[in-house]
Amino acid sequence: MSTMKVPKGVLLDLDGTLLDTAPDMVAALSPICHRLGVAAPDYEFARDYVSMGATGLLRGALPYLDEDEIAALVPEYLEIYAANLACDTVLFDGMETLLSALEASAIRWGVVTNKPAFLTDPLLKALNLHERSACVVSGDTLPQRKPQPEPLLLGMQQAGLVAATTLYVGDAERDIQAGRNAGMKTVAAIYGYILPEDNPADWQADYKIDHPAELLDLIINL
Repeated sequence: MSTMKVPKGVLLDLDGTLLDTAPDMVAALSPICHRLGVAAPDYEFARDYVSMGATGLLRGALPYLDEDEIAALVPEYLEIYAANLACDTVLFDGMETLLSALEASAIRWGVVTNKPAFLTDPLLKALNLHERSACVVSGDTLPQRKPQPEPLLLGMQQAGLVAATTLYVGDAERDIQAGRNAGMKTVAAIYGYILPEDNPADWQADYKIDHPAELLDLIINL
């Protein structure tokens, strides 16, 4: 593993990295399950699917439905979720301390997510994070999405950063692939939403953290 220069920027995935969105995303399944006459999934089980977005979450919660049936439920799910974006969503424990420390050290931070902008923007604004972020790139900002590098390249451009001195942090393999494809050093957020069958050791991230506070320690020691 090669070392990097002292970071001047940190870009973060949203769901499962910056924000614990699982309470609201999982709760949005309940009305659909009720309408279908089936039990809502166990929270801890469904939580691990949150990083896979609406389609992946529905697929995990309703595994007996085929792909066309899942696709037909996505608009209903998104409507329910959009109306309840920030009821119980919070920054992960230790994340506010991390963000404040980055800001105090003039290290810019931003958000690059596959979540669509009609969800990303109001959620960040509701939590007073949008104005603090040096960039916000959503899943529909560009034609390309992670693991393609273009969203990260745009995020760095917006924030005035370059790959050699920017970290990307995410809780899914596509995040690590995207960071690597963009020429960045990558950090696997092990505290996020990871399916039992996933093995972060196989993602080939440059670093891994079990808690947001560890990212600050990592930056200090680079």
